[in-house]
Amino acid sequence: MTGGGYRAIAATLREAIMRGDYPPGSTLPKQQLLAAEHNVNVKTVRYAIQLLATEGLVTPVRRRGTVVRARPPMRRLGAERYAKSKWKFGNVVAFIADREASGQPWKPTDQTQTVALVEADAATAEAFGIDIGDQVYERARLVRDAAGSPTHTLTSYYLPDDVEGTPLVDPTPGPAGRGGGFAVLTMQGLEPDTITETFHSREPTPAEIEQLALPAVGEPVVELHRTTMTRSGRVVEFARGIHAASRFSWTYTFRIPE
Repeated sequence: MTGGGYRAIAATLREAIMRGDYPPGSTLPKQQLLAAEHNVNVKTVRYAIQLLATEGLVTPVRRRGTVVRARPPMRRLGAERYAKSKWKFGNVVAFIADREASGQPWKPTDQTQTVALVEADAATAEAFGIDIGDQVYERARLVRDAAGSPTHTLTSYYLPDDVEGTPLVDPTPGPAGRGGGFAVLTMQGLEPDTITETFHSREPTPAEIEQLALPAVGEPVVELHRTTMTRSGRVVEFARGIHAASRFSWTYTFRIPE
């Protein structure tokens, strides 16, 4: 293997993909054909394909070949997705706001969820100022796009006294009633006012690969930690989201601080 060989082939294929010669969902030529075209052995082509896979451009699919992946189809809004006008006076929760911004339809069953009382882990305990192992409600959602492909998970944690008996502990698919969870918290006298979000990327766990239908190699996930507070600074929700990196673009609009 010569470094320039496989990198040069990868560069040629990358340019062709970006140009649209190989649209999303199409397959690249068979490796044997690419090897003959570039006058290299199949092993060199295989290294080139692996490089493109690690960049998230292609996915090797058994019995089909090397499939070109779709570029991020979903816009994930920044602060705008949490606008109070959406959930206080309408029926637009955050994932629906993203769909509307992306020009994609949605239905309640695009979001499924499970609800359980669990022991707080370290991050959840720190957010709420409680002890590790204290009980919290866990509301775990899996969100799919209009075509049925999973895009991300979002798992929210609440103090039991804040949400007991509310739609936030109802496992029925879809948002937690009109206006979603933020509207429910508002009715409990805990209106969300301030949100802190922290992101980092990492390799997915085997469970996340299966749940989000990720390729075995080549695609990281973006992990979101969200802390939601009232105007007085009381934490009413801690959430952890896992997003398939290739399925989202992230959009933020804000005024520049003085």
